[in-house]
Amino acid sequence: MSNFKVEQIYTGCLAHGAYYIVSNGEAAIIDPLRETKPYLERLEKDGVRLKYIFETHFHADFVSGHLDLSKKTGASIIYGPQAQCGFDCVSASDNQIFELGNIKIKVLHTPGHTMESSCFLLIDENDKEHSVFTGDTLFIGDVGRPDLAQKAANKTQEQLAALLYHSLRNKLMTLPDEVIVYPGHGAGSACGKNMSKETVSTIGEQKKTNYALRANMTEQEFIQEVTDGLTPPPGYFGFNVMMNKQGYTSIDEVYKQALRGLKPEEFEIAAESTGALILDTRNPAVFAKGFIPNSINIGIDGDFAPWVGAMIVDVKQPILLVCEPGREEEVVTRLSRVGFDNVLGFLEGGFQTWAKSGKEIDSVNRITVEQFEKEFKKGETKVIDVRKESEYAAEHVEDAYNMPLAYINNWMKNLQPNEEVYIHCAGGYRSMIAASILQSRGYRNFKEIEGGFNAISKTRVPKTDFVCQSKLLS
Repeated sequence: MSNFKVEQIYTGCLAHGAYYIVSNGEAAIIDPLRETKPYLERLEKDGVRLKYIFETHFHADFVSGHLDLSKKTGASIIYGPQAQCGFDCVSASDNQIFELGNIKIKVLHTPGHTMESSCFLLIDENDKEHSVFTGDTLFIGDVGRPDLAQKAANKTQEQLAALLYHSLRNKLMTLPDEVIVYPGHGAGSACGKNMSKETVSTIGEQKKTNYALRANMTEQEFIQEVTDGLTPPPGYFGFNVMMNKQGYTSIDEVYKQALRGLKPEEFEIAAESTGALILDTRNPAVFAKGFIPNSINIGIDGDFAPWVGAMIVDVKQPILLVCEPGREEEVVTRLSRVGFDNVLGFLEGGFQTWAKSGKEIDSVNRITVEQFEKEFKKGETKVIDVRKESEYAAEHVEDAYNMPLAYINNWMKNLQPNEEVYIHCAGGYRSMIAASILQSRGYRNFKEIEGGFNAISKTRVPKTDFVCQSKLLS
């Protein structure tokens, strides 16, 4: 029986895996999220000392907790070769060994996703290669994007893809088939194209099933396949990379500023004097019925952090929060994970206090799918589908326009003020984000469809033939 433990700490909102490893009184954490509390609680419960914080690369999709965790525990921050930090860190050499209790962690430099990208190989007490923590180099069913680090690396995405090809074949595919693969992300992350919902695999299984590890694949075929169909990365990625490289405000300071309850008058004054964006994190159905004018709705019970990053982009943007009472700390934590630290406070008591104060309220014209079915006229009704291109291609309302939410700032300029349109996504989460943004910019001549395409698909509204998304992505 092994005398060490590995725990995968998976966060669905970011489709992110952090790892907690313990052996003989010593612990290591790989790719921690921003908040330190969950890790500190584990360390205290197990009665162990945090020795190392391993970072597989400079992350783009979230801000790591490495700095705060290091300050609170004294643990060393370890990156792979070529990492240049604005704080104390160890830039390890390829094949360097770090001892942790009775086990060893070996650095495997695997450039391609980024230049400093590295995997960490766990070697057990019997000197057996047990598992490998692959970060964004190797996912289950996919590999990391080679286009995110082009500017910093002074290389093209094709050159980075070529590096990734050799990293995979020379460093990972040569490991024993039984070595467990622990990736940095799962399905839903913007760091890959077509990841599996599984969050653990083995080298042998990946060699059999992962398209990018095909045994007879040439370098040119690999470059073609991993660069094909890459959508532009979310705008906030660059900000997060800089925070991870250079440092950031302590999470404790972020909480101190953000968790201030403001009465309606104070909230209104703060919004006017700072130019803060009002972010309403309530359920889209609740938001639709009443909200503070010009609020943006991104519901906390969804892919909250990635959509905040994609829609707001600038992490320095001042933000005022409207939350369900009692969920303020959760919201601030999830914002901080993607670098949005400039939260100035929240509406004390939630939206109800605003409504009771008699101040102005707005609402969204949300209609039922039954009403949409009655009003729909083939060839006349203009429908905007804000889902991703692949979702739209699989099946959509006949003649609907595909205008993905991610690109709303580009396409909303083409809307005609007097033209009535209907807006939907898959279930109502993204279309309410779109509706709130449109109204905040003065567009009001639309109806948002409750239940989205999931509900529309059950009606007699004409639709295209369904095509399996996996066929579209292959």
